[in-house]
Amino acid sequence: MIRVLLAGDETLLRRSIAAVLDLADDIEVVAQAADGLEAVRLAAEHEPDVVLLDLEMPGMDGIEAATAILARRPGQAVVLLTRHGRPGVSKRALTAGVRGFLPKSVDPDELHRVIVQVHGGRRYIDADISAAAMMDDCPLADRELDTLRLTTDGLPVREISARLHLASGTVRNYLSSAMQKTGSSSRHTAARVVRERGWL
Repeated sequence: MIRVLLAGDETLLRRSIAAVLDLADDIEVVAQAADGLEAVRLAAEHEPDVVLLDLEMPGMDGIEAATAILARRPGQAVVLLTRHGRPGVSKRALTAGVRGFLPKSVDPDELHRVIVQVHGGRRYIDADISAAAMMDDCPLADRELDTLRLTTDGLPVREISARLHLASGTVRNYLSSAMQKTGSSSRHTAARVVRERGWL
């Protein structure tokens, strides 16, 4: 029996996926989380075989939750579900150690196959998401993206510096460079631009 933790803030979708998975003879949904923070807590509590995370969650998104879960259990199988195959996101996910990446429109039979596959130690990236990743033309460096990602969370420069363990001046330099590369007049505008282009 493959024990699965399911996390997503869209209650109807989350419960629907859980109901479908519970129909399988070899899968048991052991817990459901409504956000990333709860997913991290429940993963530590239940130690599931596979963690299925919605990418787009408030507060802590799926990649941040996956990173926290994998920091505690490096061998944990994690699958992300997303509504958009944005370039740049799959790179972040794979860097974090995620084994599977699927659209929310995935066929239930395929979802079942992927869960079994990642539980067996393999990876699975949806073809459309993989194609989007290959079209990634983001000109920003990883650290520039990191500072903009935290900007979208509404954090001031001082807090961004603390989170990234960088000097405030260094953070300002990254933000300035990101603004220049995106043709933006402010860091908030630059953050919006990279979100719209799918680079975050």
